[in-house]
Amino acid sequence: MAPAIKPIPLNRAIPPFYVGIDLGGTSTKVGLVDDLGRPVCHSREFATLVENGPQDWIQRISETTMEMIQTSGLEPTEIARIGLGCPGILDLQTGVMVNPTNFPGWGGFPIRDRLADACGMPVVMANDASAAAYGELWIGSGRGFHSLVFLTLGTGVGCGVIIGDLIIEGEHGHGTECGHILIDPSETAPVCSCGKRGHLESFASATGLVRRAKEKIAAGKAPALAERVAQGEKLTPLLIAQLAENGDEPALELVLETAHYLGLGIVTLLHTFDPTGLLLGGAMTFGGMKSPVGRQFLQRIREEVQQRAFPTLAEKVVIRFAALGGDAGFIGAAGIARLEQRKQR
Repeated sequence: MAPAIKPIPLNRAIPPFYVGIDLGGTSTKVGLVDDLGRPVCHSREFATLVENGPQDWIQRISETTMEMIQTSGLEPTEIARIGLGCPGILDLQTGVMVNPTNFPGWGGFPIRDRLADACGMPVVMANDASAAAYGELWIGSGRGFHSLVFLTLGTGVGCGVIIGDLIIEGEHGHGTECGHILIDPSETAPVCSCGKRGHLESFASATGLVRRAKEKIAAGKAPALAERVAQGEKLTPLLIAQLAENGDEPALELVLETAHYLGLGIVTLLHTFDPTGLLLGGAMTFGGMKSPVGRQFLQRIREEVQQRAFPTLAEKVVIRFAALGGDAGFIGAAGIARLEQRKQR
């Protein structure tokens, strides 16, 4: 994915500098930003290789980080801190990932402290969705907001909540698991990835969308989708979006159903946090504002909010797509490191 923000020349950058790392189950992205959040070199991305274990990853990320600092023209001593965004539940006191589902063997590994030792600089750890939320608040679509709820739509539904400079984490690291808010209490509600029924993620994630698409196909209500799948194509949100773009009504219905379910969850989040804005990012935004389907998707969400939320909330909240794309995670992780650095002054 091309960077959302082009690097600036080093002679225009404002120190101090921060490294941000976005750890994902498939790939890891690392970047270097100045005190205003502007990248000062091209970010690096490499395969995480979860199966090789966390110590192998520590070695490769530290080597990549040091190479990036060197080629940017900076010295390691000019880096104030490193920010590390990790998925799942974290123990921020000890700096470990707690039973990470997609990282077998990584749970309990002191990833924060081992990274600090390998790079020779302090490391601040944060949830990856919280990091992406902070990136958008700092220099993205949420710039100028005082508070923000950020939903990342993909295989699951991630969430980050920022109020002022406060990142909501919760007493046990579960503070913004908003993909698991309950929107259907019935005994027949679909089962979420966590094993519980009726959670937002089971309806509004890519997994939920594909499940609903299969149900339509089985009921004979999505012939175009059925034909494409019969020809060997994989049933994905992208295929559904493509058909919707081409005017296929069942595919568009699936997209707008997703918006409906998201709207239900968003109303609860607005009544809980009363944020300045709510942003939607991740891989499943159906083309965003560049696509007619993406615009219809966003409009349906706004309509749900208008119908169901308190009038003041519905009128004042800003609901839009995120802006930083795949750069939000590392920029936000660097921004959280900056927050910690400024606390120490």
